[in-house]
Amino acid sequence: MAIKKYYANADNTITNAYKEDLANRGTGSNMGQSDILEVFSLYAYQGSESSEIARTLIKFPISTISTDRTNGDIPASGSVKWYLNIYNAEHSRTLPRDYSLTVTQVSGAWQEGRGL
Repeated sequence: MAIKKYYANADNTITNAYKEDLANRGTGSNMGQSDILEVFSLYAYQGSESSEIARTLIKFPISTISTDRTNGDIPASGSVKWYLNIYNAEHSRTLPRDYSLTVTQVSGAWQEGRGL
């Protein structure tokens, strides 16, 4: 079985996390062109029932993938397995023992942005 790699051509992290003042959310933030992507969920950080999450958007070269499928470079739909390789960036925080990510298709266009 051959392996073909596709690399993301844009990414961004969006969040509703509270700012340092713990009063306002950072929903207008843009973390595009960052060297890392963040995925997190925080519960009861701001208050006893507060919830904060970060989602990651990753854009792949879909037109290249479609062309490769048309040219027979990759198998037909349903005959191939896709893997998303992501790695932990070293940091001082603890990590969960186990977690799962839900990977879904984004239905609209988005811009990578230039960071905060």
